[in-house]
This record gives sequence, C-alpha cells and structure tokens, in this order.
Amino acid sequence: MNIRKRLKTQPELHTGALNDILFILLLFFLIVSTLANPNVIKVSNPKAKSDTKSKQTVVVTVDKDQNIYLAQKKISIDELEVELKSYLAKETDKPSVVINGDSTAHLGTAIRVMQVIKKLGATPVMAVNNNQ
Repeated sequence: MNIRKRLKTQPELHTGALNDILFILLLFFLIVSTLANPNVIKVSNPKAKSDTKSKQTVVVTVDKDQNIYLAQKKISIDELEVELKSYLAKETDKPSVVINGDSTAHLGTAIRVMQVIKKLGATPVMAVNNNQ
C-alpha cells in the first residue's frame, strides 16, 4: 500500500504586470482629479488678505461681461431667485452661496446677486484670491 502524500500542483496566476498597470491607472486618476476644477467659467478673482473658507452649497459666477452662471448654467438675474431656490431647498442647515466674481466685473451685478441670496435666507460669500 502506498501511503505517501501525492504532490498536488496548485495553479498560479502571476499578477505582477497587472499590479503595475493598476498602479499607473491609480496615479493617472489621482492627478486628473486634482486638476479638475468644478468652476469651468474662468474669472479673475479680486485679491484680499484672507482666503474664502466656507462650506459651499452652490457657486454663482459673475464674469467680466456681467453674465451670471449658476453652477455652469448661464441664467439672467430674474431667473436667479427661482433657480437658487431649488438648490437651497436640499440643504438642512444654513446654506452658503459662493459668489465667484471677476475682478473687472461691475460691483452692481454682484450686489444684486447678494441681495437675491440674502432674500432666500442663505449666506453670500465672495470668493477671493489670497495672492497679493
């Protein structure tokens, strides 16, 4: 009677190359995600001594041509209240709206946007650069 253990071979899968590819993909997505900016509307923010640090509910952008954008959607000042109301209805605590204004934009447009935000019960916050 043969009582010796039989040597069973286990199938192996070499994943060295797969690990390299996954690592490269991970690095690629990390770099791309840090470069992606939710504010696709390019504006030159005014400069200040302190930077804006606030939990933002939504971003309202005023560009140099006095166009108003809610998130990335271009709207008029008359439509702003209705559109903002739908964004602010989702918030449970006191919402804040960041105004991303161009430094060459007229101040009157930004003030009208602030008035609409205050009327809806949210806190307006002006986005500024910390560079001097």
